[in-house]
Amino acid sequence: MAKRRKSAPKPQGSVGRAPVNSAAAAPRASSRARIALGGLAFLAAVVVGALVVWQQWPREPRLDLLRAADQNVLVVTIDTLRADALGCYGGRAATPNLDQLASDGIRYDFAHAHAVVTLPSHASILTGLYPFQHRVRDNSGYRVPGGTTTMATLLKARGFATGAFIGGFPLDSQFGLDLGFDTYDDRLPEVRGPADFAMAERPADAVVASALAWLRQQRAKWFAWVHVYDPHAPTRPPQPFASQYASDLYAGEVAFTDASLGPLLAHVRSLSDRPTLVIVTSDHGESLGEHGEATHGLFAYEVTLRVPLIVSQLRQGTPVTPAGATGGISSMPVQLVDLLPTVLDTLAIDPPPDLAGRSLVDLTPDDANARGAYFEALSASLNRGWAPLHGVLVGREKFIDLPIPELYDLTADASERQNLAASAAVRRRTLEAHLARLGSLAPGTRTSEDPETAARLRSLGYAAGSAALRKVYTEADDPKRLIEVDQAIQRGISLFQEGRPREAITLYRDVIAKRPDLMLAYQHLAFLEWEMGDLSAAIATLRSGIERAGPDPEAEARLGIYLSETGAVNEAIPLLERAAQDPTAGVDVLNALGIAYARAGQPDRALETFQRILTIDRRNAMAFQNIGSVHLSAGRLEAAREAFAQAIEVNPSWAAAWNGLGAVEIQGGNRQAAIAAWRRAVELDPSNFDALFNLATELVNDGQFAAARPYLERFAQAAPTTFYAREVARVRSLLAKIPAA
Repeated sequence: MAKRRKSAPKPQGSVGRAPVNSAAAAPRASSRARIALGGLAFLAAVVVGALVVWQQWPREPRLDLLRAADQNVLVVTIDTLRADALGCYGGRAATPNLDQLASDGIRYDFAHAHAVVTLPSHASILTGLYPFQHRVRDNSGYRVPGGTTTMATLLKARGFATGAFIGGFPLDSQFGLDLGFDTYDDRLPEVRGPADFAMAERPADAVVASALAWLRQQRAKWFAWVHVYDPHAPTRPPQPFASQYASDLYAGEVAFTDASLGPLLAHVRSLSDRPTLVIVTSDHGESLGEHGEATHGLFAYEVTLRVPLIVSQLRQGTPVTPAGATGGISSMPVQLVDLLPTVLDTLAIDPPPDLAGRSLVDLTPDDANARGAYFEALSASLNRGWAPLHGVLVGREKFIDLPIPELYDLTADASERQNLAASAAVRRRTLEAHLARLGSLAPGTRTSEDPETAARLRSLGYAAGSAALRKVYTEADDPKRLIEVDQAIQRGISLFQEGRPREAITLYRDVIAKRPDLMLAYQHLAFLEWEMGDLSAAIATLRSGIERAGPDPEAEARLGIYLSETGAVNEAIPLLERAAQDPTAGVDVLNALGIAYARAGQPDRALETFQRILTIDRRNAMAFQNIGSVHLSAGRLEAAREAFAQAIEVNPSWAAAWNGLGAVEIQGGNRQAAIAAWRRAVELDPSNFDALFNLATELVNDGQFAAARPYLERFAQAAPTTFYAREVARVRSLLAKIPAA
């Protein structure tokens, strides 16, 4: 007969599997730490006099919009959408909804972003400022400062209902773009599995459904921002798009996105009470292998910097066409910082004086071609220590400032294959001077991310490490010289997602051999080693990274988490306490610290730490779960029952809370209630091996041998022996002893 597990459940870690003998393990929970920074004094936009333009432009269509304060505004941003992806831009994807919108308004053929990652680019869209002005330079380590003036704050102050509907984690409300929104719907599906390689996003049709539900409740003028994430890698369009675009899954994602936006645009066309200004654009493009880059974020070539831009004004199913409006295609150079002044101009609102852009209404080709557009790509510098990339685009001249500088004539060389930096010295010096006049482009103050947020960003291909800034970078630090390292980092994520972790481990070890100062590679390698059950190797990898690449708050916090998971609490506690002193410390760090306190025999400090998680996220099921585990270990059954019940109330599908509730019932002498709770836990999460073990062995204790056998067999076959070696041996012994079916 099996014996009941005597030891009280222990709080569960947030990394990897549950510790051995834990009867109340809990999976990972996400944190939503909202951070308000101080006020921001914006720099004035710098506009330099006209440079020589290499081409005379044909007559441009006018964006002659109806100016009216009482109209709606809809801004749609399609993440990672190349300028040439839509049908109306010559793309392969079928995009009838956006093509129709373009035919009703103006399609801008030469629009550019200012950053090639999601958060900084969207900050420019909503603030009308360049990244060095709004101070958000990367997806990780930055927040939009509290008090920042945005499209939402300006329109809310003028009586607009404001709603945002978000499709991807880089725009989670914790990063600060929720300023001014009455509703900021960033509810993403719960991610199961390792956060480092599990994506937090929701499909475009779900985002649109949420936006439509909000729009149908509005009775007065509104501003809605709808962000859809689907074209972002990895590209996995649903059927029938996956079959229709089997040879080009990126195009399949774009086609699915267009189909999903159809109901939203149809709703706007159906409105009769007031016109709606509609703007559709993207935050950046996607390389798709061009220039050696698989996705985006490293370079700032046109495939990632140039974006589509459609502006239209609709009412009762037809475009608003005041006298003189012609519609059509514009080839003027325009910028994402132009969108906020355009919206304000159309609403007859005076713009703030410090905006970097210009209203597209009545913008002339001469003005558009004379001014410059700033752009940057700093992720590799901030996270890997590579050279920072800054650049400027004036007319069709493009200069990229790197240790190996680049200059392109985009009229003659749209694919940027002929670098003129050495042969066109006068042009290069003119553009260098333009860039210098912008002032300091330094990345400013950056904070470390909590391990969970960093892991979520890494799952999307965004580095979230840290690197010391230097005054001098050589050609060896130029991203063009390091493209193979970048490809290896991205390939490692793909290998893990394809179920080939050992190949990913070998790959990251090779990366470290080539670039021993790259902390990101150590973090990826340690994670993979941990997932493969080589706990000591994972810990050793992080120690080596800290020693060779230099101190790193995130790596030290992750090391503390791993040490806590393996029971080395005396070493873990100082690391985790140091990480927890940061006011932005997230759930992973606090959870690991609470676990370490509990294992070190300090239950009061453990409870205090888990309660701190609830101050960050009052509906955090994992915090309630671990509070219940601490009470259960102390024999406080009613307090434990209450905490587990709160976890279930917050999230009824939280399998670990049902497992903990089963442990309360068995200690209270209620075997049938315990079995019922454990059944529920296993139904919700078949990989919850603690619940599976408890259910199987207690069914044996109850004499229900036939019912127990399939659970015993599943545990013996699937439970990882790294964490459950003794339990697996015990279950196999039971299988040999219980009567055959």
